[in-house]
Amino acid sequence: MTTFDPYALLEESRLGILATIKSDGRPQLSPVMPYYDRSAGVIHVSMTEGRAKTVNLRRDPRATLEVTGADGRTWATAEGEATITGPGTDPHGPEVEALVTYYRTAAGEHPDWDEYRAAMVAERRVLMTMTVDHIYGSDIR
Repeated sequence: MTTFDPYALLEESRLGILATIKSDGRPQLSPVMPYYDRSAGVIHVSMTEGRAKTVNLRRDPRATLEVTGADGRTWATAEGEATITGPGTDPHGPEVEALVTYYRTAAGEHPDWDEYRAAMVAERRVLMTMTVDHIYGSDIR
């Protein structure tokens, strides 16, 4: 029997639900495409400035990310505090460079970096970096 490893599930998952806290204290849930950097203990998510999750995190940095295994029977939850980098106005500025580094790490090389950089500025993209304080999960077989 293998031991369930919530860290491994978080590391392999590319779809999750990010929970942030609304101004009235209720949770706000958003589907996201996370990248967990296990060695650094952080989760990265590219987001858009002005959306609910970004507004919520700027007000209250506490966040929770839940991922589910492909079988629907395993899950992992990570909790921590997030920082937001961006949005950038210069395609070669530090805010966009952070998004380039995220993309390279999570997905590899982009076919057109100039196009990517321009899109990050035009779309007002930001990078959430959540320092993971606690991970838990289960294999419910």
